[in-house]
Amino acid sequence: MHSLVYDKLKHIVTQLFQQFKLTSPTPVSGRPKKISDINAVTLSLYKQHSTRATKKSVYDDFKTELKCSYKTLVVAINRAALLTLRILLILMRLGKKQAHPVKYTDATDLPVCLKKNADDHRTMAGLAQLGKSSKGWFFGLKLTMTRDHAGRLLGLGFTQPGVNDRDIFRSINQDIYGLIIADAGYVSKQLERDMHIEGKRWTMIRPYKTMKKLATDWQLKLYEGRFRIEFDFRNLKLFHGLITSLPRSVNGYLANYLHALLSYVLTK
Repeated sequence: MHSLVYDKLKHIVTQLFQQFKLTSPTPVSGRPKKISDINAVTLSLYKQHSTRATKKSVYDDFKTELKCSYKTLVVAINRAALLTLRILLILMRLGKKQAHPVKYTDATDLPVCLKKNADDHRTMAGLAQLGKSSKGWFFGLKLTMTRDHAGRLLGLGFTQPGVNDRDIFRSINQDIYGLIIADAGYVSKQLERDMHIEGKRWTMIRPYKTMKKLATDWQLKLYEGRFRIEFDFRNLKLFHGLITSLPRSVNGYLANYLHALLSYVLTK
């Protein structure tokens, strides 16, 4: 079964490499890569798509075919994150050209360990921070994302939890146009003025419950569409392994996040 999933993913990745001209030129000197770029990205997506908790489980699935050490696989998967990022950036650029007029921006927590272990966590100590989400306190990062009504990924931002949501909103949406909808956490008249471009971009932020009378029926209907981006976060965490506490390096954590995002974008 794992071979069928791998073959399907490799077909998709190969098409992307050809379409976006991502294949690296053959080096004239030095050792050839034991795991090619296409295979490295495919193995990375396989790990996320099959919800394998560890790279070791991927290695166990393919060690006969790989004919390399487990360490080589780990290095290849972490290295593939740059290619995964390039693919995501290209897909987002293309998505902006074809995007539905209505977009949604929201953020979710990315805990890197249990809160009780935060003081002892060393791997992400320089990047992760203590933050608070709707579910309570966590130690980790924050993912902010913009997607359109049709499901296209348009913008991404990884930050520490303490970074101002409005600043992130401005940053990831600076070249996105249409109607951008956000929840009450982004309430700011200044933000709405900063983002407004007459005839090109409008920002609509859900009012606090105490302000609900200020929203019209059609605005409330549009706000209801935010469940789509919340559903994205749910699927990323449940079915594509977005949340992890297992990497042994910063590169391992960041690679996991990027591979999870691409896995979701390509297979949803």
